[in-house]
Amino acid sequence: MPDYRRNRVPGGTYFFTVNLLERNLRLLTDHIDLLRLAVRQERIRRPFRIDAWVVLPDHMHCIWTLPPGDDNFSSRWRAIKIAFARRMPITESLSEVRRAKGERGIWQRRFWEHTIRDERDYAAHMDYVHFNPVKHGHVARVADWPHSSFHRSVAAGLYPVDWVGGDVVDADRGERRE
Repeated sequence: MPDYRRNRVPGGTYFFTVNLLERNLRLLTDHIDLLRLAVRQERIRRPFRIDAWVVLPDHMHCIWTLPPGDDNFSSRWRAIKIAFARRMPITESLSEVRRAKGERGIWQRRFWEHTIRDERDYAAHMDYVHFNPVKHGHVARVADWPHSSFHRSVAAGLYPVDWVGGDVVDADRGERRE
């Protein structure tokens, strides 16, 4: 049995990647209002700060900061995934394993998590989140993607509206790319 260890820092800031099971689907952007509702409801139940978020058709990246003394991001993700799935019509084919466990075939079971270490790491992951729609070829300019906290970050003075990415970390590999 695999041992999935998570780095848990109470009140910590974390970067996440969460994927659909079938990466060719567009469920997240096609049903963005259902996803937003699921997140909003979970934030009422168990608060957390959204530092950055981008939703692409088949996956999303975000940075959260948890309240002091709280390190339970896994329960939050479980609740968000369940709430979103419950509102979706059942159209996916289910494996016997998923059927036996009463699971939907919408989400990959796991998610990628990275604990933000310092301000430089935070800035690099903020850039990665916001540049992702360009990286995947959805838009030519970061500002053109509607499902991103980039617009909020521009309003807060963190980015210029014409920001093009520059030196962005590849959070999947922990490497910087030019």
